[in-house]
This record gives sequence, C-alpha cells and structure tokens, in this order.
Amino acid sequence: MTGATRVLVVDDQVLLRGSFRILVENEPGLTAVGEAGDGAEAVELSRLHRPDVVLMDVRMPVMDGIEATRQICGSPETAGVRVLILTTFDLDEYVYAALRAGAAGFLLKDAPPAEVLAAIRVVAAGDSLLAPSVTRRLIEDFTSRPDPARDIRPAPLTGVTEREREVLELIARGLSNDEITARLHLSMGTVKTHVGRLLAKLAARDRAQLVIAAYESGVVSPADHGPGPR
Repeated sequence: MTGATRVLVVDDQVLLRGSFRILVENEPGLTAVGEAGDGAEAVELSRLHRPDVVLMDVRMPVMDGIEATRQICGSPETAGVRVLILTTFDLDEYVYAALRAGAAGFLLKDAPPAEVLAAIRVVAAGDSLLAPSVTRRLIEDFTSRPDPARDIRPAPLTGVTEREREVLELIARGLSNDEITARLHLSMGTVKTHVGRLLAKLAARDRAQLVIAAYESGVVSPADHGPGPR
C-alpha cells in the first residue's frame, strides 16, 4: 500500500490488539506494520518500522505506555512517530502524564470503529486529537486533585501576547482553528500564525501540549468555566 498511513498497534490484550489490527488493515489508506504487547516492544518496533501512528495502551507489563511514549517521542530515531493513547475514563492521571510525555492525543477503548479510524487519520496528519467532551474531563479532574508528587507548578507565559493568550485559552477549551476564527473574528491565516507562535514560545510540539501549558499556567482551570463546545 504505497503512501498508506502506517500504524503500530500496542495493547497487552491479544483479542483487542488483534481487533484493532484487523480494523486498520481493512481500511483503505491505512496499513498495520506490527503489534506489540508491552511498552518495551512498542519502543523497539517503533525504531524498527518508524510507523506514522502508534495506537498505545497505557497499563501494560514490562513497560507502561507512558514511559514508552516518552521514549518514542523523545528519541531522534522516532521523532516523527505520533502516539495516540488508548484509554478509559478511569485512567485520568495516566492520560495527563502521557500528554506531557509527547502523546498527540487519545481515544477511548470503546470508541466506535469509525471514530478510531478518524482519530488515526487526524493524528497522522499532524494534528492533535482533543475531543472537548473527553479531554476537558480528564485533564480538569486530574489537575483539580491535590497531589504533591505530580510536580505541577504555575508556569509563566513568557513573551505571550494578550491575543495569543486568548487563542491559547480557546485551544484548551477544545476549539478548532475554524471555531477560533469565528469566535475571535480573525482570518484563518492569522489564527494559524498565533498557534505557530504559541508552539514556539511555549516549546510545545503540538496542540495537546498547548492544552497542558494552558492548565499549568492558569489560563484555564476547572473552577473558571463549565462545559465548552462539543
């Protein structure tokens, strides 16, 4: 499949892993390059195959998905590999940590097949999967719980302009560039420029890490807003 998006499936449950692989292989434009049953194997196969996207489980033996994500996203050998976390709602801390480790986003394990395939394509295209109804719930719940071991400190937004701060807040609330354009009455080019500058100024690799920066800097918090757009 020339030009197909290459996917590595990682999960310690054989049946689930096989189901994801079959789903990928039966979709035009996607191909599965392998399967891994733990994080260490995922890192090894990512270096070997250089997939476009890794569907990464979190709780696994030998090495968990967080450490595997950190190694994959932090290594020059696999710098172009995008990690999409597979999770359930009871893994809030793990999802947050995975996003900080460099994951491009996440999807729920019980997501419909069409949603899984769409998520793979979104992440492969270089975007982040930030579904407002899920991302907000996970990150807000985690950041609202006191835990000294988490090592989260307010981070200053050095050099960020007031307009860029507005854009950052809307990104953290789950708005797409199109929605930000409409909300702030800006052109698409201007919004993309602001997003690009935020990525550079905050040393973030993608929108997922901009969301983390927004929460850690206090631009948004669980206490200052309710449900946003879906």
